[in-house]
Amino acid sequence: MLVLPVIPFPAVNPVLISIGPLAIRWYALAYIVGIITGWFYARALIAAQRLWGGLAPITVAEFDDFIIWITLGIIVGGRIGYVLFYNLPQFAAHPIQIFELWNGGMSFHGGVLGCVVATALFALRRGLPMLSLGDVTTAVAPIGLFLGRIANFINGELWGRPTDVSWAMIFPNGGPIPRHPSQLYEATLEGLVLLVVLGVLVRFGALKRRGLVTGAFFLGYGIARTVCEFFREPDAQLEAFTRSTGGLTMGMLLCIPLIVAGLGLIAFALSRQPLVSHG
Repeated sequence: MLVLPVIPFPAVNPVLISIGPLAIRWYALAYIVGIITGWFYARALIAAQRLWGGLAPITVAEFDDFIIWITLGIIVGGRIGYVLFYNLPQFAAHPIQIFELWNGGMSFHGGVLGCVVATALFALRRGLPMLSLGDVTTAVAPIGLFLGRIANFINGELWGRPTDVSWAMIFPNGGPIPRHPSQLYEATLEGLVLLVVLGVLVRFGALKRRGLVTGAFFLGYGIARTVCEFFREPDAQLEAFTRSTGGLTMGMLLCIPLIVAGLGLIAFALSRQPLVSHG
């Protein structure tokens, strides 16, 4: 017997505003608002000398210049990651679709790689401490993750596995079966909870130990995403892959190196002396 969901799926138009051929989608807006909000939060962190034990090793003006680099890293890395990790045969057959970003398809793990490259290149170009730049960037990253998952929910995509819990929903493109609203689980764990955890670490001096916030972000996201993958329906094109790995999804597997890197960065940061005032 089919159990009807108690909470109906809110039918929100994925397109926020449409003017002729121009359409502004919630998904694009999530990226824009996430980057801008994170930018202002990062500026506040850099300006707060008490968090660094003196002047930050990065200036607000330098981070302002960095925004375009990190934005490109997110978009280019996220798209390349999705193409390689999630749907390579489709894009190999239709390469022009790689550039059709408005149709969706971004990978967080690809975005991380893109951001690492952008951070390394910018830090080397400006002579800045790479780990400190990464710490500021990852401290604000959960804002964008939260908004992105909310946009996934509005789009009715990346839905969860079938369930009979009382808060299950029937998604427009997910068939007649009630499913976990896994996008909201991810928004909560990968976004809100991780933002609070990193904020507490920053409040207690984590920015004084280069790499600690970045390591905590990698570890925290890896754990949160792995937990959420148990409730999220694997992508249809990866069903055979998931069966071949004994139920491990692509998201779970990609989180393994992230968790290892996080633990390594945390160990490295704690083994070093904290920053001292240089201003």
